[in-house]
Amino acid sequence: MPNIKIFSGSSHQDLSQKIADRLGLELGKVVTKKFSNQETCVEIGESVRGEDVYIVQSGCGEINDNLMELLIMINACKIASASRVTAVIPCFPYARQDKKDKSRAPISAKLVANMLSVAGHR
Repeated sequence: MPNIKIFSGSSHQDLSQKIADRLGLELGKVVTKKFSNQETCVEIGESVRGEDVYIVQSGCGEINDNLMELLIMINACKIASASRVTAVIPCFPYARQDKKDKSRAPISAKLVANMLSVAGHR
């Protein structure tokens, strides 16, 4: 499968590896670390120029950290001139908040979807 790269976020590396194995591909190199103030830093370790990139990251566990990591990975790939970036999200974060149940209540799932969309624009 030419022009495809699969990267794993830190939420489910085993699932990402199984997907890559099934497709006969190797996982892309990515380094994720935390600064002392708990900011997330992501470095894509290989060229993604002109590639179709798939990032596997779930919205379970440390939801906010995983979401921020995914947003940074999407943005990093787009800045690095990836042709297309697709987020594979087995468990969508904030999915329980997909509609207003009270006045003045946010629709957090829509906010997350908008953030993912904006992260992929250059």
